Amino acid sequence: MTLAFAVAAAMLFGCGAYLLLQRDLIRIVVGVALVSQSAVVTLIGAGLSRGRAPIDPPPGAPVSDPVPQALVLTALVIGLATLALLLALVHRAVIASRTAHHDELAAQEIAHDEVLERDRRRDSSEMT
Repeated sequence: MTLAFAVAAAMLFGCGAYLLLQRDLIRIVVGVALVSQSAVVTLIGAGLSRGRAPIDPPPGAPVSDPVPQALVLTALVIGLATLALLLALVHRAVIASRTAHHDELAAQEIAHDEVLERDRRRDSSEMT
């Protein structure tokens, strides 16, 4: 069973890393989500043990470790918050520039920087 978790985590991480290398912002966000989920699967696989709940176990019975479960819940919450923030940033970038492609965003940023530099030079030459 641990091998299944390891393979699942490796596949999620590999797919997430591939998507992180793409040029589309939505695919990058999905890649971050997949890498986050691979961390969750890794934590679940690491804490996989059979036992009773640690609330009131009978003496001598195996007990499950609650720490990996708490780490998984924390990782899920942090991953969801990160995903929501990234989606809000991508939404704002798409609204402002009307594209979600990384190369087009970079070209628009360079053009905007050139306009700002030209305006700065014009303003400094008017002052002198």
